[in-house]
Amino acid sequence: MKSLLKVNEVVELIKSGKKLVLAADEKLLMALPKGQWIGGTIPYFMSENGGIETTELIQVGVLPDFVEHCTVIHYRADKLHKIPSDYEQNGVSFIMIPAFSNAHFEFAKNCSSYQGIFDHPLLGWITGYQLGQTVLTKPKTFNGLTGEFSEDGALVMHLNLREDKFGKVNIINIFNQGSGDAISFKETGFEVSSCLVNGVETSFFDYIKSNNINTQLPLVANYSGAAVNVSIMTLNEDKRTVSLYAPVFPGVDYKIAAAVESYEGEFEKHVSRMNLTKPTLSCNCVLNYLYANLEGKKTANILGPMTFGEIAYMLLNQTMVYVTFEDKVAP
Repeated sequence: MKSLLKVNEVVELIKSGKKLVLAADEKLLMALPKGQWIGGTIPYFMSENGGIETTELIQVGVLPDFVEHCTVIHYRADKLHKIPSDYEQNGVSFIMIPAFSNAHFEFAKNCSSYQGIFDHPLLGWITGYQLGQTVLTKPKTFNGLTGEFSEDGALVMHLNLREDKFGKVNIINIFNQGSGDAISFKETGFEVSSCLVNGVETSFFDYIKSNNINTQLPLVANYSGAAVNVSIMTLNEDKRTVSLYAPVFPGVDYKIAAAVESYEGEFEKHVSRMNLTKPTLSCNCVLNYLYANLEGKKTANILGPMTFGEIAYMLLNQTMVYVTFEDKVAP
């Protein structure tokens, strides 16, 4: 089945009782009937035919039949720590959070401290909007079971799988730390003014400007061998600060990422090494879509929305996140 569908095609899937994860412009999601689905706003997608920007089609993830049941819960920003307490015993949880909402900031800063957050697979994305709008439309999430939408909080679909299956969260990050300076920060934050460069305190804004740093390259931290990106949003000339798409944390050494010559080529290398079959649900970053000029280009056979942030237990940037469902091995 193709992944980008018209409203009437999605309506038929909903009426048939399918469990769905949807991404589209808000006017399309508002036109859908109630059913077993959740949705988030975004107009950028990786489809069978390549990258596309559209507000006329809905990208559909159809959950497999071995998902026995699902519950959908909306968590206010001050209740996000309760998400793990609602994990299913043999489950996967899919999360959507509106960009730049209170929940976005709370989750990004504190999710790693939520008790039990890593006990079962949690993945999803930060919902967004079409860039370049004259009048800004706020990102939203949609609860198909109730017909309600929200501009804040986290919407989570908790899935319970058949006993012979399990879910696995996976990450593809084509960026690695470059060979430049070690950069650290004294405070957690999405907007920073000062930093330590090789242990010497300086203005992060001035450091980027004076060294002609390519801000399309993320900051990369090394967490026990795993590269985690923090993308640069804007340089604020008036305040001489730097806004980020994810927070930086104290006690962590970051480096500007090494340049990537070919996004498509690097991505293909990662996929071929992993012998990856088509995942059920995935998302990539809208910055990768924009910076790598992915309109009309394909990233292997991995389809999904290009979002304002990716979640694999914690908030990520310029990264692909996906879930695979696998067979349990009999003891």
